Amino acid sequence: QVTLVESGGGLVQPGGSLRLSCAASGFPFSAYVMDWWRQVPGKQRELVASVMTGGIPNYGDSVKGRFIASRDNAKAMVYLQMRSLKSEDTAVYFCNAWRMNDNYWGQGTQVTVSS
Repeated sequence: QVTLVESGGGLVQPGGSLRLSCAASGFPFSAYVMDWWRQVPGKQRELVASVMTGGIPNYGDSVKGRFIASRDNAKAMVYLQMRSLKSEDTAVYFCNAWRMNDNYWGQGTQVTVSS
């Protein structure tokens, strides 16, 4: 059974930091691209970061220079270190694993940036 479980969300003040984690199981983790997406109610889901199987990350324009995505293939974990958080980063953050015709999603974790 495939599972993706996000953790680390919460309430943080503007300018603060959070680290999200995603624990994966049930599939060959190292062979899958791991993405972080986020969604605000009423808006389209936005790709935040994508970590290739070899560990090279790519970022959406809105988070470049502030967020760092990484993966640990030995532990089947993917991380999103978020710094200099802004109110517009408030969203539900989702972990996504994909390759070819497979596409798996976690349940999401809420991040709220507010004073």
